[in-house]
Amino acid sequence: MKALVVTVAPGDVEVASDALWGLGVVAVEERTAGDLVELWTSLGDEPVAPDLPWPWRFEEVDEAVADTWREFAVPIDIEPGVVVRPAWAPYDATPGVTVLHIEPGSTFGMGDHPTTVLSLRATRRLVREGCTVLDVGCGSGVLAIAAMRFGAGRAVGIDIAPAAVPVTTANAAANGVVVDVSTTDLADVEGEFDLVLANILAPALVGLAADLRRVVAPGGRLVISGILADRHEHVLAALAPLEVEHTEVLDGWAAVTLRHPPARSASTSMR
Repeated sequence: MKALVVTVAPGDVEVASDALWGLGVVAVEERTAGDLVELWTSLGDEPVAPDLPWPWRFEEVDEAVADTWREFAVPIDIEPGVVVRPAWAPYDATPGVTVLHIEPGSTFGMGDHPTTVLSLRATRRLVREGCTVLDVGCGSGVLAIAAMRFGAGRAVGIDIAPAAVPVTTANAAANGVVVDVSTTDLADVEGEFDLVLANILAPALVGLAADLRRVVAPGGRLVISGILADRHEHVLAALAPLEVEHTEVLDGWAAVTLRHPPARSASTSMR
């Protein structure tokens, strides 16, 4: 498999690592390279060239070595009553707890990154019985699967990474639900959804803003994450006139719930 290697100055390690987490990696290894630092990670079996401001390259690596992180993976407590369990990790489920069994494969969405934790919390809070959900950049499918487990009537997942399709499909089956997953571009997604989830980086959110607004049903909600807690006003501006309803912050990251104002009746609009 191919590793992504990003070369940065020591002072850029934290921000570069955050950018990689936002791209959907499941682990980042730091290696000293003279006066610089190399960040080694993976974007899956069919990696797409990343848009990063630092020098990067792909390197062939031994897959067995790349998967050593799995030895240290443990179930993640998202909030009381919700746990994400690595599919290979032992876990004694407590009655009444929703356990999401996830095998990330080469995708993003194990559940331990703050953006995923925040998105899962928002999903649990916002899902209504029978509602429709769109997960933009679904990765492992964890958010769409959670939505179905919480009572959604239909969940659709889309991702530019081909690996997301079989991984999400298998994870959905392991959790006893069905997710309609594909590599369809957001621009080609038809219809509107009661809840749209977009755990992707700020530049992508801005670029997709028009279509994100389009697919949120009147009165529906859009949850965005993958944004820094202190630097996301430009994203909110791009998504206007969607209105901020709720913001939650964790470890420097934020998840913002935006509301699509209900369509006004003709009589109301003429007042």
